[in-house]
Amino acid sequence: MNTKRNNIRNIAIIAHVDHGKTTLVDGMLKQSGIFRQNQKVEERIMDSNEIERERGITILAKNTAVTYNGIKINIIDTPGHADFGGEVERVLKMVDGVLLLVDAFEGPMPQTRFVLKKALALDLPAIVVINKIDRPDARVNQVLDEILELFIDLGANDSQIEFPVIYASARDGYAKLDLNDTSNDLKPLFEAIINYVPAPVGDPDAPVQVLITTLDYDEYVGRIAIGRVFRGTIIVGQEYAVCKKDGSIEKVKISNLFEFNGLKREPAESATVGDIIAVTGIEDIEIGETIADAEKPEPVPYVNIDEPTLSMIFSVNNSPFAGKEGEYITSRHLRDRLFKEARSNVSLRVEETDSPDKFKVSGRGELHLSVLIETMRREGFEFQVSKPTVIMKEVNGKIMEPIESVVIDVPEAYVGIVMEKMGMRRGQLLSMENLSGNSVRLEFEIPTRGLLGYRSEFITDTKGEGIINSVFAGFAPYKGDIPTRNRGSLIAFETGESNTYGLYNAQERGTLFIGPQTKVYEGMIVGENSRPDDLDINVCKKKHITNLRSSTAEETLRLTPPKEMTLEKCLEFIADDELLEVTPKSLRMRKAVLSRQDRQKMKGRTSKVN
Repeated sequence: MNTKRNNIRNIAIIAHVDHGKTTLVDGMLKQSGIFRQNQKVEERIMDSNEIERERGITILAKNTAVTYNGIKINIIDTPGHADFGGEVERVLKMVDGVLLLVDAFEGPMPQTRFVLKKALALDLPAIVVINKIDRPDARVNQVLDEILELFIDLGANDSQIEFPVIYASARDGYAKLDLNDTSNDLKPLFEAIINYVPAPVGDPDAPVQVLITTLDYDEYVGRIAIGRVFRGTIIVGQEYAVCKKDGSIEKVKISNLFEFNGLKREPAESATVGDIIAVTGIEDIEIGETIADAEKPEPVPYVNIDEPTLSMIFSVNNSPFAGKEGEYITSRHLRDRLFKEARSNVSLRVEETDSPDKFKVSGRGELHLSVLIETMRREGFEFQVSKPTVIMKEVNGKIMEPIESVVIDVPEAYVGIVMEKMGMRRGQLLSMENLSGNSVRLEFEIPTRGLLGYRSEFITDTKGEGIINSVFAGFAPYKGDIPTRNRGSLIAFETGESNTYGLYNAQERGTLFIGPQTKVYEGMIVGENSRPDDLDINVCKKKHITNLRSSTAEETLRLTPPKEMTLEKCLEFIADDELLEVTPKSLRMRKAVLSRQDRQKMKGRTSKVN
């Protein structure tokens, strides 16, 4: 018989990137009494991943739990960037309601629309939290109207549109039901969760069903599967069945069972309907699979994850410097690591290719793939990646390509250059509105191809004052050719070490990416040419020594500081015939064909064919 568990609530916090989700969770943890009074607590406690802390974004969905007035609130902090939308989609299946967090100035952004659409499709009630109301440029009433319009636009039903609204400052740790109220804590938010998020309902005596939505790993206990109990009561030490994705059934035994309390996992003997738990003892379980009753195994239907939009080729490093800086360099190491990632990263696809040294990796966007690359290089891997390419598909004989919804906030002075560049890249302007001050918001639809390589250009065009956000909007008919990079590469002429004299002569040709005393090899990209063609230059060239002197010969050679190339900038820069060599210590761009003579022969053959 179905019963309601009034002592538990399960919620996910969903929002656009940098709207304050993780800071709000910090406040909820602190005010629920999880920490000792004298305990030192870092900011953004839930962003435990090193890359998350560096970039200030949430990449992985994480679980925590707090207790308020005897009621346990399981909280899932989700990513805000569109590239990690797969993390959001799968964890929404674990909760009974969502906190929709919206910035009091920026209002609903592309990712807000994306995550809210997924929540409404699962019929989850939403509590709207307008955050950062302490901002001097906050436009609370306008933002509330925009949120209501978004709900209507997404087809929310009558009960979903009657959402409660909380006004908050996550940074200062207070929330209120009315802007004129006085408040110094988050009590109104806790009360809203208790009153508006439904308590879990299910039959604790029915055959067990636990849907696995997250995987973790511990070197002592092995794979940890995290999921929600939808039906029945799961008990440590008993035998159960795993309903696999391919339809097969596998018998397993639960070694350990944990429940969440604050930032800790606490051992438990059993768990029942509505509990979010972690179990060990099942080594080959995957996300989306169900732990079920051994006698009556029935899977829980799993949410479909949106397909990837970009792909890259990951290959074994074969440059002249291969094997000098990395610990894991073979195709076996690369293959095992990529397929391991695909098991827990639900939005990622890894495929074998014709070559045993190359693997096709597909993901949600440039950031999704670049975070994987950065993670692997920090783990000691050495490999090469190709330029990201858009994944096309054919529908009814028509070529369809992925389209992005883009929201751009810029000062008025830069509207012209942004519209010009977006137009060149097949972007279509949907709306334009003035925000407070001299800021303008532009909304575009643009092919994913058009955004490749544009972000760094956008930062330059707007002198760092513009903000660009995008989210996958679906597939549309192919929009036609888009102009690509209009400048060539400066390529090292020979293997050696760069010096001031060689670089001084080279810098007249374009923008350099390296400084003196950098080891280079033939075919390595050392800068950007000021003209469309590639140019081979000798950055290792030394000054010819003679016994003649002149008044100008002794002048000091002054070098322009090289342009710093981050991982994202390298991925944006490389062309179709170029690769990025990734090692724990270095990022080197190079030609796929290193030899100058071989490249010239290939160019000659191509021109004859044309």
